[in-house]
Amino acid sequence: MGIRNYRPVTPSRRNMTSLDFAGISKASPQKQLLKPLKKHSGRNNYGRITVRHRGGGNRRKYRVVDFKRRNFGVAGNVVGIEYDPNRSANIALVDFDGKKKYILAPNNLKAGDAVVSGEHADIRTGNALALKNIPVGTFVHNVELYPGKGGQIARTAGSMAQLMAKENGLALLRLPSGELRNIPENCIATIGQVGNLERENVKIGKAGRKRHMGWRPVVRGSVMNPCDHPHGGGEGKSPIGRATPVTPWGKPALGLKTRKNKKKSDRMIVKRRNVK
Repeated sequence: MGIRNYRPVTPSRRNMTSLDFAGISKASPQKQLLKPLKKHSGRNNYGRITVRHRGGGNRRKYRVVDFKRRNFGVAGNVVGIEYDPNRSANIALVDFDGKKKYILAPNNLKAGDAVVSGEHADIRTGNALALKNIPVGTFVHNVELYPGKGGQIARTAGSMAQLMAKENGLALLRLPSGELRNIPENCIATIGQVGNLERENVKIGKAGRKRHMGWRPVVRGSVMNPCDHPHGGGEGKSPIGRATPVTPWGKPALGLKTRKNKKKSDRMIVKRRNVK
């Protein structure tokens, strides 16, 4: 899909772009694969806001996507490529002998193509195999972390991981972040790169469009009063006044590593991301 530019009839239109949806071949979703999606506006089960700046937005329904790809040996025919409002990637509706399922749409997959899962599947875009059956150097997406759990790695638009090596029942993958990680070689992965590559080049253009996506306004802490934010107060445009930026509750923000230091899965990480 390409990027669509607009004639600047308003100031916001001047900088707004969107996808032209040229690769979308099916307009309406499959009814039996839809589920209601309840909005929580960033609130937890106590009703307290745990994620700020969320709320409103257009009504959506959830598309049930098959991340496991474990219907082995059954060839599926791609009915069409659809837009999914719940994720950055597009989804493909596949007919497996009368049973229809959604999968993540890889790049260059079109209506009429065939996809299949299993150890005897060809190394072709859209097919799903265990990592032990995939040649070294192949680009994959929708990779499982644990056998049978379903794909958790490389699922966003344009993302992919590369299979670097296989040894002692483990497969070494280079993830989109640059991290090198071992994964059990009997985990399922899908061949190819996730489609909708141009999505990262879209310019929102105006605040209202962000509201349609379910994002509420963000106010800088430096323009608040001292009672409302640690950055607030002072005469004029005052600096932060602290060693690092913090949240409204005084905890470090912008770059603080929140991952636990003693996770069991640390032993599977060969090289961390952003390490030179």
